[in-house]
Amino acid sequence: MQIVMTTGTRYSFVVSLVVTLAAACGPATAQDFPPDVTRGKAVYERHCLACHGRGGWGDGPDAAALTVPPANFHRFKSFLKSEEELLRTIEHGIVFSAMHSWQGQLTETERLDVLAYIRLLVQQGK
Repeated sequence: MQIVMTTGTRYSFVVSLVVTLAAACGPATAQDFPPDVTRGKAVYERHCLACHGRGGWGDGPDAAALTVPPANFHRFKSFLKSEEELLRTIEHGIVFSAMHSWQGQLTETERLDVLAYIRLLVQQGK
């Protein structure tokens, strides 16, 4: 028995196969991809550097004017925080401090990228 497919039939078959496979896999979320440290550095420089400083020591140019000092990512206390705790802080901020919520201003991917960059700063000891 031989099955003959025309170009249109073959195209329809391939499209339906791709749609079926995509539906079975589910939607891709930001967590399905590894964080991008280069993009995280750009986000950090644009939104975090003024308070947390170039190296994450909490010594940015705006830090001295703040009532509650910004986090020093190199402190043991910060180092011990889980990814979830740090992401929650980025998403929701810290009450009574200058660290406001970034949810709605940064995408989930940007938050994951900046967290990866902060972890890299600490690893490098910069």
